[in-house]
Amino acid sequence: MRGAAGTRRRGIRRTARSSSGGSGGSYRSSCGSDGPAPRSGARSCSARTKLAPQVRSLGRGLALSLILLGQSLARAGRSGARAASTMSTRTSLPAAIKTIGTLQPNPTPFPTQDPFLFCVYHRDFMPAGNANMEAPRRGNGHDFDASKPYRMYHGDRIPGFPQHPHRGFETITATMAGLIDHTDSVGNGGRYGEGDLQWMTAGKGIVHGEMFPLVHDDKPNTLQLFQIWLNLPSRSKMVEPDFVMHWADQVVTVPDLDKAKVTVWAGAWGDLVPPRPPVASWAADPENEVTVWLLELQPGGSVSLPTARGGDAISRSLYLVEGEGAAIVTDEGTTPLLKQQYAVLRGAGTEMQVAHLDEGASESVKVLVLGGKPIGEPVTQYGPFVMNTQREIQQAFHDYQTTRFGGWPWDEDAYVFPKDRTRFALVDGVETFPGTCEGQEES
Repeated sequence: MRGAAGTRRRGIRRTARSSSGGSGGSYRSSCGSDGPAPRSGARSCSARTKLAPQVRSLGRGLALSLILLGQSLARAGRSGARAASTMSTRTSLPAAIKTIGTLQPNPTPFPTQDPFLFCVYHRDFMPAGNANMEAPRRGNGHDFDASKPYRMYHGDRIPGFPQHPHRGFETITATMAGLIDHTDSVGNGGRYGEGDLQWMTAGKGIVHGEMFPLVHDDKPNTLQLFQIWLNLPSRSKMVEPDFVMHWADQVVTVPDLDKAKVTVWAGAWGDLVPPRPPVASWAADPENEVTVWLLELQPGGSVSLPTARGGDAISRSLYLVEGEGAAIVTDEGTTPLLKQQYAVLRGAGTEMQVAHLDEGASESVKVLVLGGKPIGEPVTQYGPFVMNTQREIQQAFHDYQTTRFGGWPWDEDAYVFPKDRTRFALVDGVETFPGTCEGQEES
């Protein structure tokens, strides 16, 4: 029986504990890399020397995980530098476009603008699983190889991210294909995917796991999703953790478009307003105009992006994640977005279209749009903790060491639900399911 945090969950299929030993396993970020990619104008502080005593005091297994984290952060930094080095030097960019750059192969994090910290796109061609929802090969504990058709990440036989902590920001997990099993230190859990969106406020601290069970044994288990980290302002970094689920049938799409589909995960698109985010989110205030939109354009299709009420004070970036032949069209002309390119706009105040100009192409294009009012505060980040000062990061390590953010109420670090369990969300002891808005109390 699943109950409040502190009780053990029974009758549930688990994967093996993470090989690093200590509680929390390795700290590569959930559904992504070790932390936010470098952001223009933002400070990212690893503080390795001053944090060394805190790291050592967490125990050998966890300290090793943090060493691996630091090494991966360095690699992520180099990837961000390479991305920056490939930014367009064209002098003919229209005034509305600040830069154009090239994304590194998935699952390398994207460069992001304030208020976002991190974004990663997962597209893993997971094979059919066995009776235990396992992959045909074992993971090595740190599998992010972009050259492979699929990655095990930190999973052993089931891909995914065993339990790991967060503090000071939010995770938005927007799914298109595949399934995710969520468990956390608050006692919440669930299985979601296939178009669902999960929005979690880490706030003062939460430990969660995200595993990708291969539930189908007769067909591939393709996984396709974005995970996005949205920062919290200093006043909200220590709020209570929160969790909302937007089922696929609640997610807003823009109607009556020709050769195009727009999914509105966050932020109004004209009069269309998606379900509300958690109450403490930076996105909960409409004045902050936080937007997460996915544009899917068939050959010859186009959409006009709504301008922000705050004009160019609102940040906006476009990422071409699938296909080629996209372009940004403004009054000054047409600017191509080549395969795996992204555009940083000077703001969200200029009228423009995003188009798939290659009418002879055989595939559609997908463009992710991220935008919002910048928080404008210092960012100090070490792996899973994002605060404003180094002292606050040190406090986060201390708090996690002493409290484990409430402890881990599940039997194993890498936890998956039974194979025959359909999509559900367990929040504060109440289960909800796709197609329903009412909660169902557990018996």
